[in-house]
Amino acid sequence: MPDMKLFSGNAIPKLAQRVANRLYTSLGQATVGRFSDGEVSVQINENVRGDDIFIIQSTCTPTNDNLMELVVMIDSLRRASAGRITAVIPYFGYARQDRRVRSARVPITAKVVADFLSSVGVDRVLTVDLHAEQIQGFFDVPVDNVFGSPVLIEDMLQQNLANPIVVSPDIGGVVRARAIAKLLNDTDMAIIDKRRPKANVSQVMHIIGDVAARDCILVDDMIDTAGTLCKAAEALKERGAKRVFAYATHPVFSGEAAKNIKNSLVDEVVVCDTIPLSKEIKALNNVRTLTLSGMLAEAIRRISNEESISAMFQH
Repeated sequence: MPDMKLFSGNAIPKLAQRVANRLYTSLGQATVGRFSDGEVSVQINENVRGDDIFIIQSTCTPTNDNLMELVVMIDSLRRASAGRITAVIPYFGYARQDRRVRSARVPITAKVVADFLSSVGVDRVLTVDLHAEQIQGFFDVPVDNVFGSPVLIEDMLQQNLANPIVVSPDIGGVVRARAIAKLLNDTDMAIIDKRRPKANVSQVMHIIGDVAARDCILVDDMIDTAGTLCKAAEALKERGAKRVFAYATHPVFSGEAAKNIKNSLVDEVVVCDTIPLSKEIKALNNVRTLTLSGMLAEAIRRISNEESISAMFQH
């Protein structure tokens, strides 16, 4: 069996090291930096001929830099005669650009990125909670989309919640919320229906379900500016919610996210370590991070040993 080796770019070095620790190995020797003009510079400093390679790199902010690091690392390893190369992309950037709405003159950038990765010789992709699962079909190579929900649910069960109810922040998140509610001891579910009565009129939030005197668990795949999240928490508290917790896999936290969360009625925001947190977010007392290192390590082990990934999520 070929040797398994892990490599990391500069996007999520701490998560990469945690994964390596879980697998009782060390990260591969590589120099990933920049030339004086800003171009990505990569050199693999050990023999990888015939090895089973896993590159751990989220394509988060700075998105283009991290994507180029990943692509150039794949090319470097391919040219060094690596046996198989799996791109482990915990957070897949550009995933929200997955379709042309009403035939608008816009790109499908998720497809562009998929083609880019395939063109440099990646053999497989492992990612977490893709924003749209159909992105798997954009690739010409196998894609394993694993879920952060088991880690999130394990934490929820430890929180001593009072009569909890799972809340979907929009209609599009109902499937995710229903799945989590089922695993959370078949708890109840509520839905926030956002609508704008007419043009230039403020958006109204209708809550479908009874949240009075209950601990609400808002679930989503990512938190970006946190604007919608904070408005949802306010609406839930107005309807009598006792506490509001927000759980999401990907902490994008762009724009004024830190300010929005600081001034919000959200009791706690719980995210995973697929994206590094900024200093402003780390300074908030109500933001907590869980690690996906154990789950990713197990997925990598299974891929390397040709074992089933789907078996990890069979309940």
